[in-house]
Amino acid sequence: MSEILTDVLLDTIKDTATLIPFLFITYLAMEWLEEKTEDQSVALLSRVGKARHLIAAGIGLVPQCGFSAAAASLFSGGVITVGTMLAVFLSTSDEMLPIFLSSAVAPGTIAKILGCKFAIALMSGLVVDLLFRVLNVQFGSNKHIHDLCEHDHCGCEEDEGSILRSALVHTLKIGAFIFLASLILGLTVETYGLEAAEAVLAGAPVLGTFICGLVGLIPNCAASVVIAELYLEGMITSGQMMAGLSVAAGVGVLVLCRTNRNRKENLAIIAMLYFIGVLWGLALDILNVTF
Repeated sequence: MSEILTDVLLDTIKDTATLIPFLFITYLAMEWLEEKTEDQSVALLSRVGKARHLIAAGIGLVPQCGFSAAAASLFSGGVITVGTMLAVFLSTSDEMLPIFLSSAVAPGTIAKILGCKFAIALMSGLVVDLLFRVLNVQFGSNKHIHDLCEHDHCGCEEDEGSILRSALVHTLKIGAFIFLASLILGLTVETYGLEAAEAVLAGAPVLGTFICGLVGLIPNCAASVVIAELYLEGMITSGQMMAGLSVAAGVGVLVLCRTNRNRKENLAIIAMLYFIGVLWGLALDILNVTF
């Protein structure tokens, strides 16, 4: 057992170390993009009319941690609808993109995944708002906007003005998550075999989709790291991955619970987010969609 642990540990250290430079470059680009575009994007989201779901689904695809938090704040202040907020949540992939980029996933594959998330977010946001309007369901009483730290997710509030330092903090934090996830996956595969793990998930594909959705609900970047790593290892299907990543709205759910004082409303929104993600995941697997 000690020999297996040593081998897996060395392989995990090697694999993680090779990803660090790519992660750092990716996060440096993301920090620059966030600094240059976030204010304009959030302002656009708060002003758009009929195109709000389209804009929300597109904004959520931008790989940084501020937009899901901003969407939750705008909803809590009565500025945007619940469908618009859910569109941002569903299109948000948290740490998926930097992990895929650093793992040299084909650009065409990444584009297909992002396109699918955009379509899911757009259609789901539209349907939710339409149903609420038809059924005369009101989500919006007693809303207050609080001053929020838009970087709760990454701890970058201590690094304002330094995109280099912020990128380094992101890289080290996500690198640690990747290391732990890879170590656990490696030990699992060495102990039980990849075929055994795949057989468990393949033997209960519906349950696996619900489990991936629950993992996605974890309000931390570890959720999307685990989902992405499982997919890259071939241990979950495209539908299961999409269920987990659609639900993985980063810090958005935490900010929603902090800023919206209606707890029943928050629970209903979280339940909607979960079941929308799971339903889309099940649909993709039924249709045998692959990326």
